[in-house]
Order: sequence, then C-alpha cells, then structure tokens
Amino acid sequence: MSSRSIRRLIPLALATIAWSACAPSGADQVDGHYYPGPGDAWEHRTPAEVGMDAALVQQVVDYAKAHDSEVVPYDYSGHEEKFGKLEGPLPEERGGPAGVILRNGYIVAEWGDTKRVDLTFSVTKSFVSTMVGLAYDREMIDDVTDPIGEYVKDGKFDSPHNSQITWEILLQQRSEWEGTLFGKSDTADFYHRRDRTKPRQAPGTHYEYNDVRVNLASYAALQVWRRSLPGVLQELVMDPIGATDTWVWHGYGTSNVEIDGQTINSVAGGGHWGGGLWISARDMARFGLLFLRRGSWRGDALLSPEWIDLATTPSPISPNYGFMWWLTPEDDAKPGTPIPVFAARGYGSNIIWIDSEHDLVVVLRWFGGDAGEFFGPLIESVAKETD
Repeated sequence: MSSRSIRRLIPLALATIAWSACAPSGADQVDGHYYPGPGDAWEHRTPAEVGMDAALVQQVVDYAKAHDSEVVPYDYSGHEEKFGKLEGPLPEERGGPAGVILRNGYIVAEWGDTKRVDLTFSVTKSFVSTMVGLAYDREMIDDVTDPIGEYVKDGKFDSPHNSQITWEILLQQRSEWEGTLFGKSDTADFYHRRDRTKPRQAPGTHYEYNDVRVNLASYAALQVWRRSLPGVLQELVMDPIGATDTWVWHGYGTSNVEIDGQTINSVAGGGHWGGGLWISARDMARFGLLFLRRGSWRGDALLSPEWIDLATTPSPISPNYGFMWWLTPEDDAKPGTPIPVFAARGYGSNIIWIDSEHDLVVVLRWFGGDAGEFFGPLIESVAKETD
C-alpha cells in the first residue's frame, strides 16, 4: 500500500473508531457532530440553541427574501443573446429567492422553496472539481501536478502548448488550453469574448474564467472514470449524504462520447449554453456540509481531508480561487495554506458558502442583494452570542 493510501485512510480509520466508540448505529451524532438523516429527516434549531443572535439571523433572512436576482429573468429571456446558442436544456423558468442557514449541521433558518430543483450555473464547477477529487482519492490520478496528457490520450493535450497543462492548472482555471471541444472554441466563452484578440499565454501563468475549459475538466474526469459522472456522484456522494433523487446533471446534445464501446454524455460545468447541474437548495446544503466536515459523513470518509485542503488552497496567481472553489483569504493568510471560508458560486448569485471557523453553511438561491449586507450581520450573529 502506498504512503498516500495510508495517509488517506487514517482519517477514515479514526472516524470509524470514533463512530463505533461514541454512537450507536443510526444515531445523528458522530464524533460530536450532528448529521441529518436522508431526505426530510433534518433537525431544526433556534438561533439561540446554536449560539446565534436571533434578531440578526432574522435580519439577514428578511434581507435575502427582499432582494431577488435582477440579472436572470424568471423565464430566462435573453439568455441566448447573452451567452450564445443553447447546446443543452434550459428550464422553462427559475424559482424565487430561497435559502438555508446551517449551524453545527442543524437548520437554523430556511426561506423560499428549498426543495425546488433549479439551475445552479457555475456552482456546478465545484462539483466538477469534486469528481477529480474522488478519482484522486482512489489513486486513479497520482498527483495533481501530473500533466493531464498522461491520462487523456486522444490528442486534446498533445500539442506543445496543451501538454504543459496539469490537473492543478486546469482546476485553477489558468490552463490557457487551446482547442475546440464539442464544437466550441476555447474563445467562445462569454467572459473571454470581451478580450478575444489577446494572445494565449503559457499554461499556468494566466487566470481566465472559461466555461469551455471547465467542460474540458469534466471531460478529462470522464476519461479517467470511464463511466457517467452523475452516476459516480450519486453513488459516492449524493446517496451517502442522504440527498434526494431530484437533482440532475445535464450535458449537451453535442457532448456524447464513446468510451469502451459505450456512449456516455460528458456533462457541462455550467449553464451558459444550457445543461449543468439542476438541484435543490437543501441538497446543495448537504453537499456544503460534507465539505464543512472535511469530507466525512457519519463516520465515512467520502472525500479525503487532503483533497479538501488541495481544493481550498489559493492559486499562486489568483488568491481568491482554488480548485473551482471561490476563496475568502484573510489579509495575513500564508501562501499554500487552505482557506477556512470558501464558496461555490454561480450566475444569478446561487451560492454554497462554507465557514469552518463558525461552523456555518449557507445556501442562497437567486440572491440579488449586497453580500456584505447579508454575511456581515450573519457572522456578527455568531460573534455577538459568543462574546
């Protein structure tokens, strides 16, 4: 057994020992942490019961409810004009403002329709990153600094330029990959179009938020797993954390690939051209709680703490970005040190916000307000009660 396998298994062994020593089968508390049961089996607590100021919690809930997103129309009108021709499905309409606040794993506040399955736009990127993490934990990927061309041998990473791209570089969106994927050039992305004439730079030297290259990361993960990524996600993450079966992860009509004699759809990493992850706020909260608990769920290590640290360590050229997770670095954060506050963020302000310092997970759907006006009082609600 390799040393990395041993390191990965240590947290699982410790969690299993703690589970067997302190909690009977089916209990909600494991190693001092509460975990919800499947589906609707999720306990609520008042703010006071989890050390939060009730008035401030109510203030941020009221603020979120009163500030709907103004950038995404309810019927998605104008979507193609803004992003380009649809290649995958798009919902007929979106929901209204909704959200969940968790502290210590318990639901402290909930508003809107948190069971509604909605498009999440770029929240999907953090799920793409996690698919790579699941492969890394199983040693299907040896090291994040490995060139992807060692794993994907169909020409997409063969050129002198593209052969320099590693898993780390691709996940941190600094790959500068050059090519066409599923009929879309790397210059097709909405954000890139503003600066289309700028020459590509050496891989690893330039950050660019680019959905074609995120779709490439999903495709590369598919080539490693050699099976449907939604199927892997369901088996290894969503079912174990008790998520519903209502979520769906779409690709494009153009993104079917042949692998080992099977046709598999390569899923999209966002919703610019349709597709992407459609999921409820409650299921997003479960995913966030898994990361808050450093990959452990009821004593099972679904993701290794090593991967959580890799995913939340700042890029060397973009300190607020990790492996497709947005980071909130402190002024005195040390380079190479994982960040304790991080988020999956999507267009229209769809957000999974994780604060390990205060044991908080927040999901926001279609939030149109100022982030400081929401998160400032929320953090204050914890600090005020603990002073």
